[in-house]
This record gives sequence, structure tokens and C-alpha cells, in this order.
Amino acid sequence: MKIKLNKLVVGVSASLAMMASGVTQADIKIGIAGPMTGAVAQYGDMQFSGARMAIEQINANGGVMGEKLVAVEQDDVCDPKQAVTVANNMVNEGVRFVVGHLCSSSTQPASDIYEDEGILMVTPASTSPAITERGYELVFRTIGLDSMQGPVAGKYIASQKPERVAVIHDKQQYGEGIASAVKSTLEDDGIDVVMYEGITAGQKDFSSLVTKLKKENVDFVYYGGYHPELGLILRQAQQAKLDAKFMGPEGVGNKDINTIAGDAAEGLLVTLPPSFDEKAENKSLVDAFAKKGEDPSGPFVLTSYTAVQLIADGIEKADSKDPIDVAKALRANTFKTPIGDVAYDKNGDLKSFEFVVYEWHSDGSKTPVK
Repeated sequence: MKIKLNKLVVGVSASLAMMASGVTQADIKIGIAGPMTGAVAQYGDMQFSGARMAIEQINANGGVMGEKLVAVEQDDVCDPKQAVTVANNMVNEGVRFVVGHLCSSSTQPASDIYEDEGILMVTPASTSPAITERGYELVFRTIGLDSMQGPVAGKYIASQKPERVAVIHDKQQYGEGIASAVKSTLEDDGIDVVMYEGITAGQKDFSSLVTKLKKENVDFVYYGGYHPELGLILRQAQQAKLDAKFMGPEGVGNKDINTIAGDAAEGLLVTLPPSFDEKAENKSLVDAFAKKGEDPSGPFVLTSYTAVQLIADGIEKADSKDPIDVAKALRANTFKTPIGDVAYDKNGDLKSFEFVVYEWHSDGSKTPVK
């Protein structure tokens, strides 16, 4: 009875929301949840850009089952508490499909609500394995896991034969998770991690950290977290003449790190998804972004586009707008997308996903490491 009652309440909420907003019953709402404001809003810009383009192009081609997709956009500021508020707002808006959230620490609590309320969620950016380890039926992603990315970084570091490695993280679910995966890989490869410490997200002064890195004679630093903090660490390390190589995950691969770090960003190593925008088969899509004056090269632009496409294709395959039917269709089929062929395992994780090591440059460009 409880499940039936929840579905009834959600159905009533959806009808009232549609009448209030002027959205017709024939429209399919796609929630887009991510940071529009806050320290990592630049990544949210990528997410919203990709999802909006997918909605625009799908609608231009006739929509889904003859119905239009309508975006319902919400700002979660990459904050777990706000993400819960956003998830509840999506429920009240009658949304049944969500592209989001972006930060793992926001995605996890929001996904609890979506699963309980029968809403299918596809995150284009959250890499924490914990999100899909719970066996939820309606949670998917279009990016790989920390358990995939961490070993790529760790094995690259090991190949460079550093003498003294430090692994630093921002104490958040994403940052600490990827840092832990890198540390484990290094230790498995016989590399001694002489420092494993956390900093505080939002921190500005890293002088004590840099002093400790120098004291420990660290020659390679891996940082798990986002670009605002690493940009400051890079700049302050350069000022202190710390002679060490730095590396981070896709959360630091943002051109804004150059604004913060200046030329100290030159030579930073970053693991990122492949440059999907450079694939020949995506040329017309890349041209469509260019016509709008938008940059499709960010790591979460085409993963977000793909998230919307998968929802649309899943609805078509299932011949149903019921999220449970769509989830079954996503697990049962392989889909051609801008990020390649997508197939899911039982947890809603991609069966395969590649992370590439890039060298970052002070002008914001990057080159793959051979």
C-alpha cells in the first residue's frame, strides 16, 4: 500500500505542477540538477550546456514518442543539503527523469530521494563508486568510476618512478575517494606514500601544507578534489620553490585553474575522459555548439548530452515513460552516443569507460601524455 500511495501522491503533484506551469500532459520533463552558482559552477555550465543542446536537438527531430522534452533546471550549488532540497523540488514538479547531480557528495543523498520516489537519475559527472554500490534500480551514470580513474593515475605516477609521493585530498566524498584509489594503486605498485592528508574545501592559505611537502622532500603530489583549491596550492608551491610534479582528477581539469594558478598550472597532469569533441563522428554536434558560441570540450558537456539522449532512447526502447521500464531498457540494450557505445551493468555503471592522462598548459590547453 505504501508504494501505491507514494505513486498516487507523486502523480497528483505532477498534475498540479503541470497545470501551474502551463506544461502540457504531452510534455516529458527532464530535470537538470547541478551547480549554477558556487565554487564549481564552471562544471555546472558544462552540464547545463550539454543537456540543453540534447533537449533542443531531440525536440527538433520530433521529440520522444512524439512528445517534447522540457527542461526543469535547479541549482544545487554542489552542496549536499541543497541537493536534497533540489531533489524534493523535482518530486514536487512532477519530474520523472533527472540529469544530475554533478558532485558525488550531492548526487548520493539526492539519489536516495529519486529512488524512493520512482525517478530515474543519470549523473554525467559523479564518479564515487558508493553511489551505485547500493543496488538502486533507477540510478545510472555516463562517466567512469573512481575505481577506474584512480588506477590510471596511480599507474602513471608509478611509471615515473618518483622518490617521495604525497597524496592530498579535500575530505569530500569525491576528492577523498579518488585520492584513496590512487594511494591504493601506488602502494600495490610498491610506491611509498610519505604523506596522506586532507585539506578543507574553501581553504585559501596552504603555506603550512607546502612547508610540510618541502620538509618531506616530496617530488610528486597527487591532489583529489576540485580546481579552486589546487590552483592556490600550485601558486603557493611555486612561490615557495617546491620542486614537485602535481597531478589531479577531472575535477581540476578546468580552464579556471589557470586564472587561479597562473603559469604554475603549466605541466600539471590531469586524468580526464577522452576528448569526445575531437571524434570525427561528433563533428556536426561540435559545430552546433560552435554556432551557439559554446565550448563542447569540457569533460562533462558530452557526458551530459549523452545522459539526456539515453533517457530519450530508453523511453523509445521501452515504449514507455515509466522510469522502471526505462531503467530495464537501459540495462538490456547498447546505445550509440557521442561518448561511444554505452552498455550498463546491473548497478547502472558503464561496462567500460576510458580515462586519459593529459598534460595541462598555462594557456588552458591540454595534450595527451604519450
